Amino acid sequence: MLFKKKPLTSKHVLISRTDNIGDVVLTLPMAARLKQINPGVRISFLCRSYTARAVRYCNSVDAVIELEDIADPAAYFRGSDIDTIIMAQPDHDLTLAAFKGGIPNRIGNARQKLYLNIFCNRRVRFSKGKCLAHEAQINFAFLRPYGETAVPAREDIPALYDFSIPADAEIDGMLAPHAFNLILHAKSNGHGREWPQEYYLALATMLQDEPGMRLWLTGSSEEGEWLARHAPELLAQPNVRNVCGRFTLAELTIFIKHADGLIASGTGPLHLSAAIGQRTLGLFPPTRPMHPGRWAPLGEHAQTLCVETCESNCHKSADPTCDCMRRIRPAAVHQVVKRWMREQS
Repeated sequence: MLFKKKPLTSKHVLISRTDNIGDVVLTLPMAARLKQINPGVRISFLCRSYTARAVRYCNSVDAVIELEDIADPAAYFRGSDIDTIIMAQPDHDLTLAAFKGGIPNRIGNARQKLYLNIFCNRRVRFSKGKCLAHEAQINFAFLRPYGETAVPAREDIPALYDFSIPADAEIDGMLAPHAFNLILHAKSNGHGREWPQEYYLALATMLQDEPGMRLWLTGSSEEGEWLARHAPELLAQPNVRNVCGRFTLAELTIFIKHADGLIASGTGPLHLSAAIGQRTLGLFPPTRPMHPGRWAPLGEHAQTLCVETCESNCHKSADPTCDCMRRIRPAAVHQVVKRWMREQS
C-alpha cells in the first residue's frame, strides 16, 4: 500500500536558480505564491552575483545568497537553518551538497536528471519539452509538495510580482530632460531571435520628429561594441544614445523602471522590465521553443508582437535573426510606441 506524504510546511526555504536573469525573474512569482500558501516562511534565493543585484529588489525574497560567496556548499547548508531547498534549476553539485549538508526537504524535478531522483526526497515530475504552459507557470510545479496543484493563469501572474525599485539621482538626471525615454535592448546575448538592426534604425528614423523622444540602447559592453561595428548608422542617429556596458544590473533595473518603455526580443531585461511594471514590448518568432507562448514578458503593461506561422523553417537557423523576425515590420512597432506616448500624455 502506498502512503502519500503530508503536505509540506517549511520555516526557511532556499530557492536555487543560478542561471540567467530572465529565468530568475520568471521564478519569482512562485516564491510569492509560496509565501501565500505557507504563511511566515522565510525565503532565501541562491543565484549568481550578477542576478542577485536585481533579486534584492523583490519583496518576496527575504535574503539573497550569491553562489560565488559559498566556498563549500555542503558545509554552508549544514550550518544553516534551511529546512527546504527547491532546485528550480538542475545542478548536480548543489543537489549533492544539499543531501550531504542534511537539508531535510529537497525538492527537484525527477524527470530532468537522474541525480535529482536520487538526492531529492520531495520529488516532482514534469516535462518541459512539449509543455504548452508559460515558463513562469511551469515553475509552479515545484510547489506540489506543499499541496498546491493550482497553476495561475498567465494574466494572474503579474500580480505576484512585488518589487521596490529605488530612485537614483544620476539616472533621474539622464532621463529628466526628455519627454519620452524609450529603451531599445537590441541584442539578446544569444538567448533569443533578434529583431534586425536595420529595423531598429528604421524605428529610430520614424521617431526622429517626435519632440522630446530619446532612444537608449542598453546591453553589455560586448554588445555595445558589436553595435558600434555592425550598426553605426543606428548609433549615429541624433535621438539615440548608446549606454551599453554603463550600468550594473541593479542600475539597469532602476533605469528601466524610471524610463517610459522598453523594446527587446527574448532576453532577460525584457522579463525584468515587464515584472517591474514598465511598458514592455517583446518581439518573438512563432517557432518552438522560443515562441511567446513559453517566453512572453508577463506584466501589467507588457505585450508581444509575433507573426502567426513560420514560413521558412527558422527553427533550423543559427543566425541571430530570422525571416519570422523580419516579418515584424518597423511600422507595427512604431504604432505601439505611438500608443504608449498617447497613454503618457
